[in-house]
Amino acid sequence: TSQACPSPSGWQLDLSLLSLAGHVPCGLICHPDKEHILYPLGCTVVIQELDSKKQTFLRGHTDNVSCIVVSRDGVYVASGQVTFMGFKADIILWDFQKKELLARLSLHKGNIEDLAFSPNSRYLMSLGGQDDGSVVVWDVAKREGVCGSPASARSTGNATVVVCSSCRDEMFVTAGNGTIRVWELDLANRKIRPTECQIGKVRRVMMCIQMADDDSDFYVGTSSGDILQVNTNNKVMTEYGPQKKKFSSGVTALLLLKTGDLIVGTGGGVVALCKGSSYKVMKQIQVQGAVTSLTCRGQGHQFFVGTNECQIYQINYTAFKEELIAACHNEAVHDIVFPFGSSKVFATCSKSDIRVWHTPEYRELLRIIVPNMICHAIEIMRDGRSIISAWNDGKIRAFTPETGRLMYTINHAHSLGVTAIAATSDSKRIISGGGEGQVRVWEIGEKTHKLVEVLKEHVCAVSCIKIKKNDQECVTTSLDRTCIVWDIVRFIRKQMFLANTLFKCVCYHPEEYQIITSGTDRKIAYWEVFDGSAIREVEGSVSGTINGMDITSDGAYFVTGGEDHLVKLWDYNEGAVTHVGVGHSGNITRLKICPEKKYIVSVSADGAILLWKYPDLR
Repeated sequence: TSQACPSPSGWQLDLSLLSLAGHVPCGLICHPDKEHILYPLGCTVVIQELDSKKQTFLRGHTDNVSCIVVSRDGVYVASGQVTFMGFKADIILWDFQKKELLARLSLHKGNIEDLAFSPNSRYLMSLGGQDDGSVVVWDVAKREGVCGSPASARSTGNATVVVCSSCRDEMFVTAGNGTIRVWELDLANRKIRPTECQIGKVRRVMMCIQMADDDSDFYVGTSSGDILQVNTNNKVMTEYGPQKKKFSSGVTALLLLKTGDLIVGTGGGVVALCKGSSYKVMKQIQVQGAVTSLTCRGQGHQFFVGTNECQIYQINYTAFKEELIAACHNEAVHDIVFPFGSSKVFATCSKSDIRVWHTPEYRELLRIIVPNMICHAIEIMRDGRSIISAWNDGKIRAFTPETGRLMYTINHAHSLGVTAIAATSDSKRIISGGGEGQVRVWEIGEKTHKLVEVLKEHVCAVSCIKIKKNDQECVTTSLDRTCIVWDIVRFIRKQMFLANTLFKCVCYHPEEYQIITSGTDRKIAYWEVFDGSAIREVEGSVSGTINGMDITSDGAYFVTGGEDHLVKLWDYNEGAVTHVGVGHSGNITRLKICPEKKYIVSVSADGAILLWKYPDLR
């Protein structure tokens, strides 16, 4: 019988391991109180305490956050989002102290490109995306638009950056493809009037702007790898450089220090300290990924760097040495697994890498990279000696968990890529599933590995494999709408379950007389293993596929997650939701309950890894 689930209690995200959406320009910001950093992750703005790593979430956007800004006094936070073409994209004004939404400002269509607060937080300037093309001035106190205008002339490209004056509320600058404009606000007539800056015959795509503290000049970083200095009063470019050795892959971020020196971030991952009008590089370091954010802590003795590979670095100005303080996957995370009986570490896999994380400190311990490949699934062997992984090139690769050294490779394991993998409790056999639908049993010796049997029943990709505790039986789900229980001693099919769904996940009940499955029909089905009969069905989600599930060691509760972005904890016997976790911005791909029932870890398509405190159910 199909049942609807009752309304569950709310469940707070207690701990998390996340990194910024690194592709957002200037997305990493150090708050003026010097104790917090802010960054976007999917539809959420994350506020993180620097010392305790405690995180708070600002939720209100309906799609990915595209830009974020903090007022100079630290009172307000504003964030913009992307949306579908032709629809209005919201700007949300937040109260930083109370962490609550103050106003939703809607005028732009498609996407918000950039935001800037005036120095006294009187106005908020917003820049629409390519399909909108307008710049709007908002009154922060009244929470309403003052006036707007097309951001750039028709003869030039789109404006992509906006920055406010350091001294006057009524002046701001926009820049973009071949355009730099200084704007003046005429409040009495509710108009903004632009003046095009004269940059001679130089043709550039502007990527970032930094305004001097006294408003005398502003500096513009370009995609060609040079920096333009423009006089704010006469709107004329005074100089540009470096003339000879330009910065490779463009200047993507700038930071102007009190000393007058510039810190330059480039698309090639270089962070350089430059002096004088010649922009001579005094010191430089290399970080991983293109620099998208540079943000100062206090007077500039320390600053943070954000890159498009979701790395956050902390740099001391005097030593000028980088320290990695946060890292995460920058692509969809496909799987997560704990070692047997331990909650201290876990492993995740993404597009071309496998990472091992330390749970108590939320930090990365090991990164294994296989370039230009996609890792679909991973498993840690029961003896803890190896991490086995399933790859889209049809190979099974095994690595050491301490060093990440490649132990062995099973070539041509499957013809259309390996899509699922599991290991027996004696660590002597691996069961793998492929994109062509075959299930293969491999015997692993000290220095050998051989194919024992091929089980051909599925006709589409195998999505999940679970093995019984006695290693004599396993269950596999496939996108061909079948779920099969196999005898892996005699290598025959014992039972088959059919349903009108593309099965994505399966779990044995710990007593192993029942299994639960789910998939694209959004229903959680309970099945009898002995005769293959359906016991019951419950509505698992209101919208979207359920991609992952895991069950507690006593079988009393299980968790599910999928395309509704919610982590749900269920009572197994009641078939009812007890807790719902709201935190993900992307589709949840997999989730696991840690062996000691301290945490639930969920991973998603936007690269986020979230640690949830397991609720006290006594």
